[in-house]
Amino acid sequence: MVSFLVRYILIAVACVFMLLGMQLPNLADQYTKRVDASLREVTLNFEPFQRIANQHTGGNIEALIKLHRDSAIAPFQAEGEAIDRMNKRRLRLQAQHKAMQGPLHQRLWHLAMFADPNLREQTLLQYTPSAPLTQEALMAGGVTALTALLVLEFAMALGRWIADLVASQVRQLFQRKPARAAE
Repeated sequence: MVSFLVRYILIAVACVFMLLGMQLPNLADQYTKRVDASLREVTLNFEPFQRIANQHTGGNIEALIKLHRDSAIAPFQAEGEAIDRMNKRRLRLQAQHKAMQGPLHQRLWHLAMFADPNLREQTLLQYTPSAPLTQEALMAGGVTALTALLVLEFAMALGRWIADLVASQVRQLFQRKPARAAE
């Protein structure tokens, strides 16, 4: 009866992890779209400064930023800081966008380990779950379910081994004969 119940629990666990795993490609896709939208916005806002740099500093945005920072006029100095922040954000978003163009396992690794924290948080907060029946989603779901089942089976086997070890130690403890008293 217990093994029957355990098998049904394992099937339920597999189904849950299959559905969770199927979400991974969709999560990566939603993060990629968020990165793309942010990159488009910052690129559009950065365009006028790039045109000015093209006209006056041979396209060197760093030289334009330096001109602003070295200005004796405080508003131009502040503008230099703003241009620099915008440029750094644009470069970070370009790197994020490039990283999210690879295969699924690379995108998921990047999303888990190197994603922009603010964009990742926004993506998770506004995530829209779905159950896509794409090959990528089914593979991710299958791998996730298989991994969860293997970990669970290993944990159960380890638990049985520890229980058997403890039981044998207890049996040995009670099977010992008391030492004979000196006659």
